[in-house]
Amino acid sequence: MKFEGIHHVTAITEDAQRNVDFYADTMGLRLVKKTVNQDNPTVYHLFFADEQGSAGSDLTFFEYPGAPRGRAGAGMVHRIVWRVASPDALSFWEERLRASGIDAAAEGDRLRFADPEGLGHELLVADVPDEPLIADHPEVPAESALRGFHAVRAYSGAPGASAALLEALEFERSGEGWEARGESRGGLYAYDDPPGEPGVQGAGTVHHVAWASQPSEHEDWRERAISAGASPTPVIDRFYFRSVYFREPSGVLFEVATLGPGFTVDEPLESLGEKLSLPPDYEHLREEVEPKLRPVSNPRSKGTSANVPESPT
Repeated sequence: MKFEGIHHVTAITEDAQRNVDFYADTMGLRLVKKTVNQDNPTVYHLFFADEQGSAGSDLTFFEYPGAPRGRAGAGMVHRIVWRVASPDALSFWEERLRASGIDAAAEGDRLRFADPEGLGHELLVADVPDEPLIADHPEVPAESALRGFHAVRAYSGAPGASAALLEALEFERSGEGWEARGESRGGLYAYDDPPGEPGVQGAGTVHHVAWASQPSEHEDWRERAISAGASPTPVIDRFYFRSVYFREPSGVLFEVATLGPGFTVDEPLESLGEKLSLPPDYEHLREEVEPKLRPVSNPRSKGTSANVPESPT
């Protein structure tokens, strides 16, 4: 029983449209689901991924209008590491990011930068057997496109305290971090020394990292977490996947999320992310929720208002 790497990473944004413009346009990802935070359905939950909406490439954001800029500190993920295919891809991204006003620092086989709200990213030339998870974008050649997550890096002053839990969850030590690798995919979890200032949750910070579970193993992972001293939530049905949450000893919020049923459960693949999708348990709130959400235009459907669906979900 192994996790299939990283399922998704969820962060916070203050401005959904700026967020969509950066990730679905500049970064070439596909906006695959526009829905709401199921714990607070008055705010957006946006999902960016590859062309199929695959776990392993899925970066998501809660939008909190007016939220102040956050700061990563101890107990928080501070950098998301993406795979790219080659040094030429790094050169492509360095030029593209700088043309968009984003400072990017190249260092050997990696390129580091932050999004417009300060969320840290790294592009890494990674030699792995995993299938590349690529989105189509007219300005991003496939050979340069992001290929899915490679790792997340967290701040911790006592990373050794997390070893027992990570071992119980079948992570294995790998280089400078811990690897969760299943039959199809792997993902790394690494620690860095924290800065002097404490972290502040806000725009441009990571809320949690989710690890990918086979549906049949989901309850077993929850029991593993309990046996290692964690305090997981009950299984929560998020409609697109099922989730269990708990904090690992360093303070980072972990989620174990199932591989499926996926984003096509309520939208055709060809039109993912083009309208507001509400899970069935939230559909009755549509008339109340939609007016509270700021309209968002998807770069794939210029001129389309986010909050005027073609038909109810």
